Amino acid sequence: MAMVGLFVFTSLIVASLLGPYLYTVDPNKVDIVAAFKGPSAEHPFGTDDVGRDVFARALLGGRISIAVGIAAMLVSIVVGAFIGAMSGYFGKADGPLMRLTDMFLALPPLPLLMLIIFLFRDPLRAALGPVAGIFILVVGVIGFLTWMPVARLVRAAFLTLKQRDFVTAARSVGVNDSRLIFSHILPNALSPVLVAATLGVGAAIITESALSFLGLGFPPDEPTWGRLLFDAQSYIDFSPHLAIFPGLLIFLAVISINYIGDGLRDALDPRKTG
Repeated sequence: MAMVGLFVFTSLIVASLLGPYLYTVDPNKVDIVAAFKGPSAEHPFGTDDVGRDVFARALLGGRISIAVGIAAMLVSIVVGAFIGAMSGYFGKADGPLMRLTDMFLALPPLPLLMLIIFLFRDPLRAALGPVAGIFILVVGVIGFLTWMPVARLVRAAFLTLKQRDFVTAARSVGVNDSRLIFSHILPNALSPVLVAATLGVGAAIITESALSFLGLGFPPDEPTWGRLLFDAQSYIDFSPHLAIFPGLLIFLAVISINYIGDGLRDALDPRKTG
């Protein structure tokens, strides 16, 4: 199932990157006469309320949704690995950093995300543009609110690894703390981080979709999978295809990432043999 998940997720990435060049229908072309058409050979995912091709918009929206998931995961991994490494290696920093982690774990993520985006989206839009500003804000906020599990995993690994013989040997020949942390211990602590990273991509995609569904994500002319769901909610009674296909893409992306994470966890588990 991990290989199936890898194939599906890779297919989604390739389709999002190359699809708009191969399927050349303009995703923003308005054709009122063709509004609310169901799936057909001409329009594989049907058309929306103003006649725009949903398949073309879904291919374009996949770029943003997947990019947000991967970028937010990278932010989460960098912040979590750094805090976990400092906490696990330096005993005096362990208590304060873990209390900071507990504080962030106690925060309700989605309401806080909504509040931060509502407060800062207009200044960032004015400074960086309507798309780049929201992208940086959404990625940054999701990343900085999801680093806590990574920090705990890295801390646990550091507490074990810093007692190993290879660390003692490196310290005995004069290796300094920064090199011990980043060159000797951290590479050996990345196995659980890789699993958390794959699962973090799926969680970030769902979070971005939820924000877009609530109208707090990207602008209406930038279709993400969550934005397509938001636009479909008023027409789901008589045009369910408007919600089914974007929802199916989110489902496929998240479940394939979860299968990849399960496969990585099994492959990197040192207790498993054969």
